[in-house]
Amino acid sequence: MKKVLTILLITCSAINFAQDKAKTLLNEVSEKVRSYNNIALDFKYTLENISENIKQETKGDVVMQGDKYRLNILGVTRLFDGKSLYSISTEDEEVSITSNIDEDSNRITPSKMLSFYEDGYTYMLDIKQDVNGRKIQYVKLTPIDSDSEIENILLGIDAQTKHIYNLIQVGKNGTKTTLTVNSFETNQPLPKTLFTFDADKYKDYYINNLD
Repeated sequence: MKKVLTILLITCSAINFAQDKAKTLLNEVSEKVRSYNNIALDFKYTLENISENIKQETKGDVVMQGDKYRLNILGVTRLFDGKSLYSISTEDEEVSITSNIDEDSNRITPSKMLSFYEDGYTYMLDIKQDVNGRKIQYVKLTPIDSDSEIENILLGIDAQTKHIYNLIQVGKNGTKTTLTVNSFETNQPLPKTLFTFDADKYKDYYINNLD
């Protein structure tokens, strides 16, 4: 009985230690992100579902400043000025506008891509990998909400810079999405109108107001 209790105590201590280490690391990432005036990322996005024989890869880029962002992916520019979201498709010559922003805590939007983990998840240290000479420490996050469509998320963090290297999200439907950061720049000089929608540029576009 004493051996069993000892093993349980050791196991609980190890779990608590791993949780504390994960929390400390995530806090360091949050502090680093908040210290920047703006962040610009180039990334690769992969979606795959083995059972459905699906694998898609694409590249994108995003600039973030506070809650505002400008995201380019799959030929569409998504511009959020802090109040409204503009989805601009040059191929379809259409602009969709909405101020009804989905605040689902499990939905990872660009404005909270680097801080989404602060609420709604439990976390644990996972493996550490050497990626091209960089030490990447993974933290496993599990949604607290049992109804979440997300099974878990692996967040890869550069142990030296405390920047996020990649994010691997596994859905309960077997779909895995991976976002890998190719470049990470901060405090860049940005045009004043970067997060402003200029209607004059899209006079010939169909404007779809979703509100």
